[in-house]
Amino acid sequence: MTELAPNRFKRRLQAGETLYGLWSTIPDAMAVEALAGAGFDWMVLDTEHTSVEVSQILSLLQAAAPHPTDCIVRPVVNDTALIKRHLDQGAQTLILPQIQSADEAASAVAAVRYPPRGARGVAGTMRAAGYGRIRDYAKRADDEICLILQVETAAAMERLEEIACVDGVDAIFIGPSDLAASMGHLGEPGHPEVRAAILSAIDRLNAIGKPAGLLSLDPDFGRTAVTRGAGFVAVGLDMALLVNAADSLARSFRV
Repeated sequence: MTELAPNRFKRRLQAGETLYGLWSTIPDAMAVEALAGAGFDWMVLDTEHTSVEVSQILSLLQAAAPHPTDCIVRPVVNDTALIKRHLDQGAQTLILPQIQSADEAASAVAAVRYPPRGARGVAGTMRAAGYGRIRDYAKRADDEICLILQVETAAAMERLEEIACVDGVDAIFIGPSDLAASMGHLGEPGHPEVRAAILSAIDRLNAIGKPAGLLSLDPDFGRTAVTRGAGFVAVGLDMALLVNAADSLARSFRV
């Protein structure tokens, strides 16, 4: 009988470890497999700002599975039916974008839990259940699901504690780019006011015992966030790494 895999990311987050991650946007299993072997603690498989479709996530999860890097799937929207599909494919940790209120947070929690605690649809032979080989999967699955909510607007920041304290929310991720836009600094996630808001949010989440995460392509600010108390920080994005390396190599031959 196949055993239900423990959610390593969730356990490490709850243990207070500092976890460094990478953002994956390239819809290719070979690219994900290569990135998963790099040594990051976690990586996001993104479907919100990429061409990755729901069905493609399955092959990306399979590509990363042999490696110790834990995958976090980002659906395009907080939708119960869509979330069900990602969970059934084997995603154990989800990060949901654009959460604006405690009601939306509660809806997300319900979507990742089976009845009577939630509204996740029940099936028996999907990949998450070992194709039917994991005994009592539906009765035990909730404990291994990790739910991360993105708070990424100024309005949502005002309700940060209300959102974070909804039962079943495991962590909060602060989205710098959308936050910057909502604060009047479109395209400036590194603006001093935006960074101050992010660090303040980390402080507020620490005060209520809720892990805080973010994405920062600025290593110095990433380290500052960790020093401030951020528990999980993405420090790179695959397309940015590819483009920057290619541009740098091209420039080196054109001096």
